Amino acid sequence: MDKIDFHTHILPEEIPNWNEKFGYGGFIYLDDIGKEDQKMMMKDTGQAFRLVDCNCYSGKARVKDCDRDEVTMQVLSTVPVMFSYWAKPEDTLEVSMFLNDHIASVCKENPERFVGLGTLPMNDVNMAIKELERCMLELGMKGVEIATNINGENLDEEKFFPLYKRMEELGAVVFVHPWDMMGWKDMQKYWLPWIVSMPAETSRAICSLLFGNVFKSFPKLKFVFAHGGGEFIGTLGRIQHAYNVRPDLYPNKCSPREYLKNIYVDSLVHDHDMLNKLAKELGTDHIVLGTDYPFPLGELDPGKLVETSELDEKDKEKILWKNAHGLLNL
Repeated sequence: MDKIDFHTHILPEEIPNWNEKFGYGGFIYLDDIGKEDQKMMMKDTGQAFRLVDCNCYSGKARVKDCDRDEVTMQVLSTVPVMFSYWAKPEDTLEVSMFLNDHIASVCKENPERFVGLGTLPMNDVNMAIKELERCMLELGMKGVEIATNINGENLDEEKFFPLYKRMEELGAVVFVHPWDMMGWKDMQKYWLPWIVSMPAETSRAICSLLFGNVFKSFPKLKFVFAHGGGEFIGTLGRIQHAYNVRPDLYPNKCSPREYLKNIYVDSLVHDHDMLNKLAKELGTDHIVLGTDYPFPLGELDPGKLVETSELDEKDKEKILWKNAHGLLNL
């Protein structure tokens, strides 16, 4: 059976030293460490951030892994640490354009195996709209990846509405991935930012879009949320109950269960019971295969959770490739 992996990340093998070019720090670049198959992601002017294998930056290595794992196609998006929303908008735009050009080139070299999602300078809406148009109309991308919050601002801020309108007009799919996680500075041990803050961040984004009238205002815009929607589905009962008992706090009158039809998630939940919960609440039409390739918190055997579930074959087929095929208009 075919598999389209909606949630994978890629970096260019050569990244400019934007710290030197822009005159301030915080940007990521890759450093050679004397090994052919690994590089170190470096932050600022020499702080090691993360060791990555060549499948994070080599299209050939990715194809080899896809063949091994029987993955038909990967949807490529940047590593969220590259968003750079905190930088000067014109610098964020330059970073975004560089990353988008790279993803587009990888897809052009191997269009049967890769399709791309762009990144945007979300710290300037006008710039974001222009780069969105370039991604969709010039680079042939199918959508964009954005973070769960933009420098602490939730995704329901009205200043983002013109961007959402243009996304809807262009048919762009919006992949929402957690980054700049709330509370992460207070929980540095035990990988807690990744296992606690990330799921909470995604629920924050969904609730903001829901209660902030975004789903209602842009009903044709397709949002796909990473990691099974984080904590949202697991706490849906509590969220719905809050809406029921304190309607005064929700002026837009957007009932959570009424807008589940606007929510898509990936299958990256590592648990059959949770996968069944997603299927029950959202329907199997709203789940796509996602692995977080090539990182270790992802699904290391792509599609295995779905394939070994109790879902029927038609539903498995939807999740493994048909839903992504339709969302991306392939």
